[in-house]
Amino acid sequence: MPDLPSKTAPMAAGPRPAASPPPSTAKTEAPRVAVASLVGTTIEYYDFAVYGTASALVLGPAFFPSGNPTVSSLAAFLTFAAAFLSRPLGVVLFGTIGDRLGRRKALVASLLLMGVATVGVGLLPTYESAGLLAPVLLVTLRLLQGISMGGEWGGAVLLAAEHAPPGRRALYASIPQAGPSLGFLLSTAVILPTLNIVGRDGFVDWAWRIPFLLSTVLVVIGLWVRTTVSESPVFNATADRTTQPPAKASEVTSESASRFPLVTLLKRYPGRVLLGTGAAIGGSAVYYLTIVYSISYGPKELGIPQNTMLTAASIGAAAGIAITLPVARLSDRIGRRPVMLTGAVGCVVWAVPMYASLSSRDGLVITGAYTVGLMFLALMFSPVAAFLPELFPARLRYTGASAAFILANTLGGGFAPLVATWLNSHWESPLVLGFYTGTLCLLSLLCLLALPETRDQEFDI
Repeated sequence: MPDLPSKTAPMAAGPRPAASPPPSTAKTEAPRVAVASLVGTTIEYYDFAVYGTASALVLGPAFFPSGNPTVSSLAAFLTFAAAFLSRPLGVVLFGTIGDRLGRRKALVASLLLMGVATVGVGLLPTYESAGLLAPVLLVTLRLLQGISMGGEWGGAVLLAAEHAPPGRRALYASIPQAGPSLGFLLSTAVILPTLNIVGRDGFVDWAWRIPFLLSTVLVVIGLWVRTTVSESPVFNATADRTTQPPAKASEVTSESASRFPLVTLLKRYPGRVLLGTGAAIGGSAVYYLTIVYSISYGPKELGIPQNTMLTAASIGAAAGIAITLPVARLSDRIGRRPVMLTGAVGCVVWAVPMYASLSSRDGLVITGAYTVGLMFLALMFSPVAAFLPELFPARLRYTGASAAFILANTLGGGFAPLVATWLNSHWESPLVLGFYTGTLCLLSLLCLLALPETRDQEFDI
């Protein structure tokens, strides 16, 4: 694997622009940018969480009717996985925009695309009224959601990290990392009251559309917030540098000259992309099996009340959010790897007990187990927001960080509900979920051991 980018890099002729804002500007701008990134990421993951929960509750029979409940669930989760298959296309599209035209432009476009696709799902006819056209349209909108998500995460954490003052990169980058859990909590805050008001039959019949349509308001707010913040100073500095004529040919780097960042990335840093993907794959499995799959599995297979599963996952997610910033601050002080390795070991050890708790059918036991598991997840996922971008130089950073994280999400998270459904059709025990998740977390542990510490890596190259 190639070495990390050196702390000095060839420069074009002329003075080098400042790579970070003055301290007085950073103190006011960095928090605003981090909050703007968090708002957008929360909205994107709200849209995704709404679909995941709706898949577990209603979308199978509404769009994929079958006499076999397992087949309907598999079909619904397959459309969930379809959005992950299109995420790499989002990496290519928005990574190119983000690395060549600016982080903010890419983020505004990704949020707009997600909003259009999510509201579209809420307006779709069901199989009963439109026949095969209904699932075709559903899959199409899911693919658009996936393309949007492919550009969201990398841009959000990158914009926050590149505005961060010295020594606090992980802290600011971790703020949008709370977005996935906040998005899930927000979706639950909409879905649970709706279920309680209209009942399960009413929700299945028509009210499932409400959370999707409410996305309109959230997207308008998110777009307003994102268009009011400034572009990344690191991007501006590197963009200015590449527009200056080089003093000699050797000063032109492949990163600055590349019109296709993904091509350059895969040529120069393939090992880093693969190891970065592996480092994040276990956490993705923990998140999606807990937040998406178990909400369906618990009620359908084990008879656990739906509200119990949603409450347990929500409390666990809230606990993870609560420690996200302290964990990130710790990684700014002692390094990314020690914190992430602790989380990976915890997830390996706790995976089986966490999902075994479902056999108890006791809400307190499940909530406690999920809370511990999602706190271990926070140890892995809070520092990764700075860790993955630090593995790549500035002109490939959006594409590189996005590629590693999105591949991990696709392989570890997108197919996790599908794989889990298949596993439980052969072995009727929640223990199989723990062994499956623990194996992927072990892979993450090994990849983290193979990667270097990045805390002191300079960020303006």
